[in-house]
Amino acid sequence: MTTVQEIEVTVLLPCLNEAETLEVCVRKALRSLAECGVAGEVLVSDNGSTDGSQSIAEAAGARVVHAPIRGYGGALLNGIEQARGRYIIMADADDSYALSDLGPFIEALRAGHDVVMGNRFRGGIAPGAMPPLHRYLGNPVLSWLGRRLFGLTNVGDFHCGMRGFNAERIRALGLCMPGMEFASELVVRAALAGYDIVEVPTTLSPDGRSRPPHLRTWRDGWRHLRFLLVFAPSRTLVWPGTVLTLLGLLGVGGLSFGPLSLGPVRLDVSTLVYACIMVLVGVQLVLFGGLAAIYGRQERLVPQRATDRWIRLLRLETSVTAGLLLFAVGVAGTIGAISYWGLDGFGDLDPHATLRVVLPSATAIALGVVVFFSGLVGSLLTLRPTQPVPTIVRQKNRSEQEEMLSAG
Repeated sequence: MTTVQEIEVTVLLPCLNEAETLEVCVRKALRSLAECGVAGEVLVSDNGSTDGSQSIAEAAGARVVHAPIRGYGGALLNGIEQARGRYIIMADADDSYALSDLGPFIEALRAGHDVVMGNRFRGGIAPGAMPPLHRYLGNPVLSWLGRRLFGLTNVGDFHCGMRGFNAERIRALGLCMPGMEFASELVVRAALAGYDIVEVPTTLSPDGRSRPPHLRTWRDGWRHLRFLLVFAPSRTLVWPGTVLTLLGLLGVGGLSFGPLSLGPVRLDVSTLVYACIMVLVGVQLVLFGGLAAIYGRQERLVPQRATDRWIRLLRLETSVTAGLLLFAVGVAGTIGAISYWGLDGFGDLDPHATLRVVLPSATAIALGVVVFFSGLVGSLLTLRPTQPVPTIVRQKNRSEQEEMLSAG
């Protein structure tokens, strides 16, 4: 019998009611391991199947473990922790992936690569294996975003479900997403940590199940997209916000002193309104990006980088000072506008003159409030208790939650 120490490769299959296809997947993987001369195992991480998948897997020669956390990611996280192999190759248990051809993944892992992604577009997608919406829109768009946001220039199939990795290196990342976005988390966190990621061709066949897949196109597509955007706050929030703010300030600075003419186009207070909105929205995007970066660092989701030093500006003291100064400038401008109105007997005024003061002043007041409270939120994100929450408090909170659920 193969001992724990001798196992080199674990083939990991997440499972939830896969009785129709699980046996053939297990047997294909075991046969491929034998053909490659690899000491390995097939591990089925079961998510609470009620169709007898557990006994089917064991009869086929797999080791079965129970995954207490529901979801695709929950099953894989449990399997990664329970795996005995130095390397892990994961794939769906629906008989759509090439479990009979593990050789390219094993060779790449043995060559020292940390993560080996399968590429179905290079290996071949059988007719009917991938819905047209996934093939021509979802996967290409999400893969393009992954390459642009995280520099994964050598990854063409960002969401291939068959991939291999060094078990120890992946465990060190502290992955935590329980849902379908786990697929994105694995490759994104590996890229951010500077891991060596390569691709090998693999094939995709129509799955052998008679029931619909667990994947939900729009819901899970949005979860993947949301994950990609949140993990790249600089490119999705900070940089666009900075550009928007600078353009807005340029417009506010020019139009506050009078109309501007660009050839036949005359820009006046109407353009000033939009310039002020650009400043307000741009600053908020930058602040949101900073808060996202703080959260990622505090939760150890992303590594700390030298380029993130600017988020120190979101410390409570700095934000309060900046917020109060902006608020004071806005109030001063407002007082000046009211005084000018009073000199005219509080009657009708020329909006082309007064709005050049009122709009920037109102924007400064709004920015002051936003910056002030962003600093407060940023400081809350960095707070960590020195001691764990007392058991009695946790029990009380749990009881209150149960009462609320029962009442609802």
